[in-house]
Amino acid sequence: MNPNIKQKNYYWASALIFVVLIVLYGIFAGTKTTLIFPNLSKIARAAIKSRSILGRSILSSLKLLLPSVAVSVLLGISVGTLVGLNDRLKAVLMPVFRALNPIPSTMLIPYAIAILPTFWLSSAAIITIGVFWPVLMSTILGITLLEPRWLDNARCLNLRGAKLVFRIILPGAMPQIFAGIGSGLITSFILLTVAEIFGARSGLGYFISYYTDFAEYDRVIAGMVTLSVVVTLLMLVFDRIQAKVLYWTKKR
Repeated sequence: MNPNIKQKNYYWASALIFVVLIVLYGIFAGTKTTLIFPNLSKIARAAIKSRSILGRSILSSLKLLLPSVAVSVLLGISVGTLVGLNDRLKAVLMPVFRALNPIPSTMLIPYAIAILPTFWLSSAAIITIGVFWPVLMSTILGITLLEPRWLDNARCLNLRGAKLVFRIILPGAMPQIFAGIGSGLITSFILLTVAEIFGARSGLGYFISYYTDFAEYDRVIAGMVTLSVVVTLLMLVFDRIQAKVLYWTKKR
């Protein structure tokens, strides 16, 4: 890849693809307009009419998503660092992690609703669990793949304890950790929508589910487009943060 190519050029190319997809849908809907395929003008009118509800839904979803992701990232890195640095603990717990990791978080929704006192806590717990696993496993992997000579050199410089962890181990594992966080973020958006459908009374997932029940597919598609825009913007923010933290991995 040419390092002289600006990232913004890729954004323009991505935007062009979105425009092409919208045009293709408009052509398809124009030739075959049905209840579930409303035309673009009807979707636009529905989005404008629902703009206040969509705004409140975005805020509600973010209030659920962001704290859940923050907690899961903190837990995943903390537990992953503890396990990754202890060979005996890793040998004992990795089979357990591998057994529990494949269980879909969505299957735990009925149990979360039954155990936790509010729907908000139930939804937050499902998102937290879903994001926790990729962050945990990527943190352990990142620490396992550290160059042994880095640790040897750090010990020669008398780096021990917290200094060793925060100056050598975590920075060295950060590329894998960010890969896990990125994977967890994608999962969190899916879990957010599912959790809001099952247990919320607000949010983008609830908005889409509510109008699906009334077969108002112009509002449904408006909600899905809004969700896609929010996801895209959050992932752009994540990419910027990742680029800042991992500045030393950039090609010169």
